[in-house]
Amino acid sequence: MRDYLKLLNDLKDGVLDELTITAEEFQDFQPVFMDFPERKQLIGEAQRGGTITYRYENNKKQ
Repeated sequence: MRDYLKLLNDLKDGVLDELTITAEEFQDFQPVFMDFPERKQLIGEAQRGGTITYRYENNKKQ
């Protein structure tokens, strides 16, 4: 199983541009996602077949 918390933090920190979760992974990913403090800044785009691609939306003005 992948370390979803690390992947979410990498996404938030800009190490990753996007994170793709398959339908098979979603049951394991969902509890970690729900406990992630910045989850409301993650934008998920659903694909056919149940795959979801998440991107981090940075609301800070630069």
